Amino acid sequence: MDRQDRDILNLIQTGFPIAAQPYRVIGEKVGISEKEAFERVTKLKSADVIRRIGATFDSRKLHFKSTLCSAKVPAEKLEEVASIVSTYPEVTHNYERNHQYNLWFTVIAESAERIEEILAEVCEKGGIPEVRNMPATQMFKIKVNFKFKDKKDES
Repeated sequence: MDRQDRDILNLIQTGFPIAAQPYRVIGEKVGISEKEAFERVTKLKSADVIRRIGATFDSRKLHFKSTLCSAKVPAEKLEEVASIVSTYPEVTHNYERNHQYNLWFTVIAESAERIEEILAEVCEKGGIPEVRNMPATQMFKIKVNFKFKDKKDES
């Protein structure tokens, strides 16, 4: 990544422009063309530097339900079950942990009933006995904003 890639990442992680031509705005702010801004973002996404570009909503204010889930999955089935979990658009995070409950994921859905339906389907399709459903009782939101710098800027 060069300086312009870092500038783009610093800009879009918390301030992606809401505009008819967002890449033109990005380009203007970092001193490149709209086309180059789009190409750079596309390249960063293809390289998995950018995982996702999309809006973040407060699901509670939209009257959605959310939960953290965990499952004990045999090591030889972990990739398969994780792939099943990832097919649901309601799943926002899906990751392996070094723990007896080794697959963790979050679900945000329109109802608690829909969450239960998803978890039952994951168990059935994945051949696992249960998924622990741990709905939040209190909201803790930690905003993470990475600062991308050149190596020479780190001193």
